[in-house]
Amino acid sequence: MRLMIAGGGGFRVPLVYRALASGAFAGLVSELVLFDVDPARLRAIAAVLDAMPESDGGAAAGANERAQPPAVRTTRSLPEALAGADLVFAAIRPGGTAGRIKDERVAQDLGLLGQETTGAGGISYALRTIPEMLHLARQMRELCPDAWLINFTNPAGMVTEALLPVLGRKVIGICDSAGGLVHRAARAAGMPLPDGRLDGVGYFGLNHLGWLYRLESGGRDLLPALLSDPAALGTFEEGRLFPQPFLKDLGVLPNEYLYYYYRRDSAEAAMRAMAQTRGESIHHQQAELYPRLASAGADAYRLWDAARRSREEGYLAEARTHGEQRDEDDLAGGGYERVALAVMRALAGAGDAQLILNTPNMLPSDPGGATTPGSTTPEPAIPGLPADAIVEVPCTVSPDGAVPLPQSAPGPEQLTLLRRVKEVERLTVRAATHGDRADAVGAFSRHPLVDSPALGAELLAGYERAFPALPGVWRG
Repeated sequence: MRLMIAGGGGFRVPLVYRALASGAFAGLVSELVLFDVDPARLRAIAAVLDAMPESDGGAAAGANERAQPPAVRTTRSLPEALAGADLVFAAIRPGGTAGRIKDERVAQDLGLLGQETTGAGGISYALRTIPEMLHLARQMRELCPDAWLINFTNPAGMVTEALLPVLGRKVIGICDSAGGLVHRAARAAGMPLPDGRLDGVGYFGLNHLGWLYRLESGGRDLLPALLSDPAALGTFEEGRLFPQPFLKDLGVLPNEYLYYYYRRDSAEAAMRAMAQTRGESIHHQQAELYPRLASAGADAYRLWDAARRSREEGYLAEARTHGEQRDEDDLAGGGYERVALAVMRALAGAGDAQLILNTPNMLPSDPGGATTPGSTTPEPAIPGLPADAIVEVPCTVSPDGAVPLPQSAPGPEQLTLLRRVKEVERLTVRAATHGDRADAVGAFSRHPLVDSPALGAELLAGYERAFPALPGVWRG
């Protein structure tokens, strides 16, 4: 199978190669094509892959011990990269890390949360990214119409929703945040989940905005006891982000990105107190690192891995204001690429898998599905949200694609927030796909972390100054 990575010079590409070269995913891909518009980044990442030691990926393990690592090819030609592709994995960042700095700073300069995917920064990121991803999807439809697109390009939910009219069920959005939360919470509750299974798990939300609401084992929901146990909550990342009494009263376990909603003032204050934004930190790291990687020879992998660990240590640093350290399991890496490759393996027919994914909120309408008898209207997996909206829920993945599993109705407060953010997402998608500037102003204005028409207009004007090409998106 041939896998093409759009954004092949990306910092985390070696994680994908490492997973493909050993262990459960070895032998899944015979050729890996790395596409990027930046030749220097491609050279640097190719050097890291060449220097990867066998213990980290050069030799397969277990039943796949005779499998060979995939052959690697790099190209700056999108048609060449797509030709013959069976799967496309997209993780692009238009504007690079310099663009991320602007996404964060424009919001912070107006006294608002400056974060890459949440709030104003996420809307700006989507407005720049959706047109580029639409171009990729249209090229796929022409050059490799049978290929699946596994989308990790952020903001993943909005980007996936924008691509549905072009690719239909052939696009699946992924994120490691929700799945990581579920597995960490399950371990803390004493019911570790096997890979590829979510039996007894209840989770509903949008990308970077979701809640774990059930952990059932043997007919008993273990989540209430977990939320009442400060010691158990203290053993994993999400359990430490929020005060235990708050979690007990809430009755569900929030995704880590809900820190920006539930602890908004703390997050904003911590960000203002930092010497540099997260984007600035990553930009400076990569600006220094990439030229070194390209000429480092056998040392390239060691340099990259040290930088990766440093980057993981700084993730969500604004929530760790008392010197707390991230768990060693988180620092080891291996989140998003495992989700992506598990999806790819299931699509390739190696066995169904259950994963939390970004997919239309639409239960199957066949006689064995969950559609109301006599009704032709698809039932939503998350009650209260439109059936055609992209949501983040447990799904079963097979060669036919990803099918969401039915979830319980969110509580009133969660449903209100989900509906509000989904409205913002759809305004953003319309603005980026149809060039409607008024929709862009509306998206900024309506976001719960902005909630002001005046600030919405100021934000868009600020981003138009920061990104001179942005006004060219607007119709007329």
